[in-house]
Amino acid sequence: MVLARLTAGVFLGVLSAGALAAAPEAPLIAIDVGHSLAKPGSTSARGRPEFEFNRELAAAVDRALHLYGFRTQLIGEQGDMTGLTDRTKAAAGADFFLSIHHDSVQPQYLQTWIVGEEKQKWTDRFSGYSLFVSRKNQHLKKSLACAQAIGEAMRMAGQTPSLHHAEPIKGENRPLADKINGVYYFDDLVVLKTASSPAVLVEAGIIVNKHDELGLREPATKRRIAFAIASGLRDCLNAPATISGRG
Repeated sequence: MVLARLTAGVFLGVLSAGALAAAPEAPLIAIDVGHSLAKPGSTSARGRPEFEFNRELAAAVDRALHLYGFRTQLIGEQGDMTGLTDRTKAAAGADFFLSIHHDSVQPQYLQTWIVGEEKQKWTDRFSGYSLFVSRKNQHLKKSLACAQAIGEAMRMAGQTPSLHHAEPIKGENRPLADKINGVYYFDDLVVLKTASSPAVLVEAGIIVNKHDELGLREPATKRRIAFAIASGLRDCLNAPATISGRG
């Protein structure tokens, strides 16, 4: 993969360069910013809403995909989209649906600490990313291939898959589709099963983990994850193999 061959300087340089306009026939990727302002998802170890993490990473993914020559469509970035099927309806016509999230754990694993005089919950028990596909999606084979490609690219970028969603407890017990690359089946995730295209949900990291949260806030980490996602999608969708850009 291109990701593994890029030096640090080239990696940062390409991401900061302006992308050439995508060709009209280039695949269109719908990037779903998970959650909303009204329903912001999980809360990080230091009290930050998941939606803010999701929106920042989605913007980085958008930039990386453009550098790979994809067309993109951001969905829910304003924070005002609360209906889950509204998201997949908005993505009608896209070649791929990518939902961006950040992860938490089951309540029994959380501890309490004080951050700025406020109680927050955290754990250091679990760390890493997870990827989900639905067997109810009409394009399961392609969804799974892309999830595996993204997971492999994320591992090559130094990220580690978390296996805590496979734990046989209430709220988890998700069957693993690819243990090495951190891919699970989660059949009833609404945005995955109702998408009209292949679809993958990315949990980029566990924000209730104190250490992971700090890393996921870093611009360099967001760029690295975004570039891994773009690299995986390029490979599974057979997009052009070279990065296009200009100063």
